[in-house]
Amino acid sequence: MATLQQAYIAAATRSSIGKAPRGVFSHTRPDDLLATVIRGLLAQVPSLDPAAVEDAIVGCAIPEGPQGLNVARIGALLSGLPTSVAGVTVNRFCASGLTAVAMAADRIRVGEADVIIAGGTESMSLVPTMGVSTSFSPEIFQRDENLGIAYGMGLTAEQVAARWKVSREDQDAFALRSHQRALAAQKAGEFADEILPIDVVRRKPDLQASGGVLDGSADDDVIVSHKTVSLDEGPRPDTSLEALARLRPAFAARGSVTAGNSSQVSDGAGALLVVSERALKTHGLTPIARFVSFAVKGVPPEIMGIGPKEAIPHALKLAGLSLDQIGWIELNEAFAAQSLAVIRDLGLNPDIVNPMGGAIALGHPLGATGAIRAATVIHGLRRRKLDYGMLTMCVGTGMGAAGIFQRV
Repeated sequence: MATLQQAYIAAATRSSIGKAPRGVFSHTRPDDLLATVIRGLLAQVPSLDPAAVEDAIVGCAIPEGPQGLNVARIGALLSGLPTSVAGVTVNRFCASGLTAVAMAADRIRVGEADVIIAGGTESMSLVPTMGVSTSFSPEIFQRDENLGIAYGMGLTAEQVAARWKVSREDQDAFALRSHQRALAAQKAGEFADEILPIDVVRRKPDLQASGGVLDGSADDDVIVSHKTVSLDEGPRPDTSLEALARLRPAFAARGSVTAGNSSQVSDGAGALLVVSERALKTHGLTPIARFVSFAVKGVPPEIMGIGPKEAIPHALKLAGLSLDQIGWIELNEAFAAQSLAVIRDLGLNPDIVNPMGGAIALGHPLGATGAIRAATVIHGLRRRKLDYGMLTMCVGTGMGAAGIFQRV
């Protein structure tokens, strides 16, 4: 049996995260946003011939509409990569982006490829959270143990809050801390290494110049605006415990989960260059991290938010590491309730969990989040000179995923 080779990250970047449905990327197609991020990724490794890229593996949680039709391949082509670069779209809901990275690393490690782009893209502005024509199997409603499959994510958070006894006050305090940490990180410029500044172009008819008459021709007067986006839109300096406490429960009449202590619906994309040691030498690349391990585990769908509790120990076991060796944890904040349940159940150090804020403040563009937060972990490890970092998240229909990276 051949010896497995190591998989390295040679570059990692992402877009800012825009608020949906009326944020900076609300009119930007997710395939176009992915293409822009891929171009930005390759610009970080000028010594690499784009023709050396063998595949693009891209996560997307709702792969339909403008992010359907194998958005990975389309994004790769739109980015200007040679037609020889293949593409495949991966869907593991919120863990789609991280799964894409893990799949790329696996192909590298077994020697099937040397250079792969892994990432994620999602527009929650242009594609509804549940998709356009969601259809559940009638079998789901025939057996009580399957009903959780059809639960909305907010109801699963309410289930976790009740079973793990997470109070409304604790959820709101956690949400406030997410915003405070995100704002502090933005002010300190800590996101600069990972975010690719993107020029967003908006075009709209100039009704005054055209006299109110538009015929759809190229001669119609159009107002063009440009805005360079380099910060996430979500963090709010006006957030307070008092403001959060005034919000009504969003999913259950007597519940504790609100819009304020839940992740924001968002738009965004991220990409990583995953390579072998041979590619590092051949193309003159400098690694910024090593992909160490990945684990995914299932849990009952009605308490999907607790998924990381099962995935984290397995990822650590595969890596041969203990929890105290992890210096940075990105625990995707789908909801404050599930985040706190996982932190308490596993005894995670809250000081190293989401030190720059999480999805409650920064946003959660579903299938893109894994790639986006992988960039956060990797650059955070380098900036703070930490050895190991972990990315973990809960996943719809009852799963948890976790991946571990090492600074090199």
